[in-house]
Amino acid sequence: MDLKNDREGKLRAICSSCNWTYYKNPIPAVACVILNKDNEILIIKRLVEPQPNKWALPSGYVEINQSPEQAAVDEMLEETGLKGGVKQFLGFFDGFSPIYEKVLSLGFWMDIRGGKLQAGDDAGEAKFLAIDKLPVLAFEAHTHFVSIVESFISKAQ
Repeated sequence: MDLKNDREGKLRAICSSCNWTYYKNPIPAVACVILNKDNEILIIKRLVEPQPNKWALPSGYVEINQSPEQAAVDEMLEETGLKGGVKQFLGFFDGFSPIYEKVLSLGFWMDIRGGKLQAGDDAGEAKFLAIDKLPVLAFEAHTHFVSIVESFISKAQ
């Protein structure tokens, strides 16, 4: 691989043998905003990088065989023990990643449809907290998605 300008004039890694171009793209991830009947938000304590031992929304990377919606449903179950579905797409957040350089986070407001709350997978704890009692979350994207849902709740009251 050689670093050189491609046909668009962008510096990229290009194979000198076959001219294959390596495109460096952001990694897609999902974040789940899950509320209980008291409008408390479910957060998990992370066990692994990035940001171990910090609080976050249930979240994870989108696998190649998943839609973003399916990734959100799967992460919700894996990290919280709760079965759910997508209530509403909240938008995206383009942010820095210490591992992948850039992550494109997709936020989903989720419905609880069953299961039992229990931390799982790479979550050490899982609990519901009032929005005004949330700790600083591990990722800017998560804070952004919580603020969107908070504004929906405020308008509904």
